[in-house]
Amino acid sequence: MVPLSLTHFTAPLPCAIHGAKQLILQCTNHEQHILQGSCISEKITLRRTLVLSAFVSTCVFPTLSSYAKTKTKNPYDEKRLLQQNKRIQQENNAPEDFPNFIREGFEVKVVAPDNYTKSDSGLIYRDFEVGKGDCPKDGQQVTFHYVGYNESGRRIDSTYLQGSPARIRMGTKALVPGFEEGIRDMRPGGKRRIIIPPELGPPVGPSTFFSSKQFEVFDVELLSIQNCERRTIAFYSDVVCN
Repeated sequence: MVPLSLTHFTAPLPCAIHGAKQLILQCTNHEQHILQGSCISEKITLRRTLVLSAFVSTCVFPTLSSYAKTKTKNPYDEKRLLQQNKRIQQENNAPEDFPNFIREGFEVKVVAPDNYTKSDSGLIYRDFEVGKGDCPKDGQQVTFHYVGYNESGRRIDSTYLQGSPARIRMGTKALVPGFEEGIRDMRPGGKRRIIIPPELGPPVGPSTFFSSKQFEVFDVELLSIQNCERRTIAFYSDVVCN
């Protein structure tokens, strides 16, 4: 109910509401004036002032939906950030079909073609060549080439430029978690692009190569898989991989 403080009227005063900002009160007289929510007629005299309180109920006024300051993504901003990322990648000579990243603060959206696959862990990959043979197992050594990129498409590391492939034993936690997951089901001769999310990426800090949590992209070529065994000679022990 609307709390109203009313005194006696000499004539009825039926009113209708047409807006939230102005109240149009239709009076019995043909001539009417709309003045800040009151209906004043020249032929009707009010003995006392009509006082309307500021409290309005839903039975008289239409309910206004509440407004909360919620953060909504602007499609225009996403489009602008996407174009900006594409332009930067082009300047950095990123490879063909390189994924795009829409970064807004700590939130990152990966934009990649449909031929990429996303695993349950959040790892995203695409096979360019599948390869042949068995997949590597824990304890085996893998030999591979790779090229690493950041979100801007800038090359951050490459075994091709170093002149020799990398060799790592699987299951020894010597690789970044996302990298090891990405090559675990590869076969010798296979080529794959791996998009590693920050939670599966390298550690971040002043003592590491990476200064911030970003997606990392690696183009990997698995060259071979070797079996390994432990060799002990007197007091010396090591692992030999063939």
